[in-house]
Amino acid sequence: MSAASAAMFEERAEPGEWLSLALAVLVHVVLALVLVFGVNWQNRPPESVTVELWEAPQAAPPPSVVEPKPTPKVEPPPAPKPEPRIEKPDIAEKAPPPKPKPAPKPEPSKPRVTEAEKQMKEAAAREQASLVLDRERQVIADQLRRESAQASAVAGARALEDWIAKIRGKIKGNIVLPQDIKGNPEAIFDVVQLPTGEVLQVKLRKSSGHASYDQAVERAILKSSPLPRPDRPDQQRRQLELKFRPLDPV
Repeated sequence: MSAASAAMFEERAEPGEWLSLALAVLVHVVLALVLVFGVNWQNRPPESVTVELWEAPQAAPPPSVVEPKPTPKVEPPPAPKPEPRIEKPDIAEKAPPPKPKPAPKPEPSKPRVTEAEKQMKEAAAREQASLVLDRERQVIADQLRRESAQASAVAGARALEDWIAKIRGKIKGNIVLPQDIKGNPEAIFDVVQLPTGEVLQVKLRKSSGHASYDQAVERAILKSSPLPRPDRPDQQRRQLELKFRPLDPV
């Protein structure tokens, strides 16, 4: 670098240095003024101040605003604290004296039963027992009577069947079967007889469907008169119903 150039750079001052210098001078001047005026202000006596009072016209007071009272907050009462349990000392309690037993009440005297009343009660009891026994006997007698009647009816029915079988046997012995009969047809006859067994009337109720067989049976009934009599007279019948089949046993 040449000497001329260096001299030119040395003579050129920076602009920031002048601004800093000016600010520093200004600050010192301000401080000096503050000190001077501050001392003078403190040495001067205070000046009197006159105040003129005047009353301003009273204005109407603003309407009072009634603020609502806050609702008191009801708090629940505190729960009572449980009382401390006091243990009772073990003291033997005296047993109460025994109560006196009440005196037994006298029982009312029972009325005496006279001998006549006793005999009347015994007689009534015997009569009641006799009635019960009579009813039992009556029940047994009725049962025996029914059983006897049933047995008699059975025996009578058997005896009647035996008597009818004797009559049919005698009549079948007198039947002359026709040669052209086929099968085992049945013919039914109503026979009217006397107590002696003599036949009064013979009537065909149901035909066998074979006329020659019906006529042969009718001739045999008339030929068999008098008919056999029953073993028991009370079984005698005036009218009989007789059935015949050619192939039935005699």
